[in-house]
Amino acid sequence: MDIKIKTALLALTGVALSGCSLMDHNKPAQSDNTVLHYSCGTTPLTVTLDKPAREVSLVLDGIQLHLPQVVAASGTRYSDGHYTFWSKGNAALVQRGDDVIINDCDLLNSGAK
Repeated sequence: MDIKIKTALLALTGVALSGCSLMDHNKPAQSDNTVLHYSCGTTPLTVTLDKPAREVSLVLDGIQLHLPQVVAASGTRYSDGHYTFWSKGNAALVQRGDDVIINDCDLLNSGAK
């Protein structure tokens, strides 16, 4: 093989391999989750919104709940048929069955993705 071709191939290989070092392997994977912090009277409530899965998760009664989004006439509603998290604007409430168990929730801030 011609020396010029060998030199060119060696140079291209070096350039290609040096590009690998530019990749940030320590960077965490992007998450599509948003953490929402609510104040419900004296009770704090943290809700994790997973937009691609169209569900929220929260801990209630010591149980980790994953509630899928359901049709709502107004606002956004997530329910598994037993527990319901309902939000509209910066306000939210939680129901167990037909009973409102956490009311007057105000959104404090939303965490970064």
